[in-house]
Amino acid sequence: MLTTLLTIFFALLCLLLILIVLIQRGRGGGLVGAFGSGGGGSAFGTKTGDVFTTVTVVLFVLFMLLAIWLNWRVQGSVPRATPAPPTPQAPATPAGGAGAPGQTGQTASRPARPGQSAGGAAQTQP
Repeated sequence: MLTTLLTIFFALLCLLLILIVLIQRGRGGGLVGAFGSGGGGSAFGTKTGDVFTTVTVVLFVLFMLLAIWLNWRVQGSVPRATPAPPTPQAPATPAGGAGAPGQTGQTASRPARPGQSAGGAAQTQP
């Protein structure tokens, strides 16, 4: 329950942080110009630059702390998967003495296709 409430608060904090950053006046004017601001002034007054900077820093610190804490809380609540024990492997040399396919110096025998002899030559029908 607490994690759900903090996740909702985190999402609202993200939206508020985005809006505060977009409203700030940057070098190019930002979105403040969309609110009808004049050339040099701010849409919310002359001293809002300092207030927005302070609010942005405080919201960012809250954002980082809450993100770290939620990550730690969620990681602790998810059960970790344990790896399956290894299964025993079949012997590398099959019964009959022939080497396994892929070993150097040895060839594996393949079953003949219909119409071919064991050597690979095609058989002729009388």
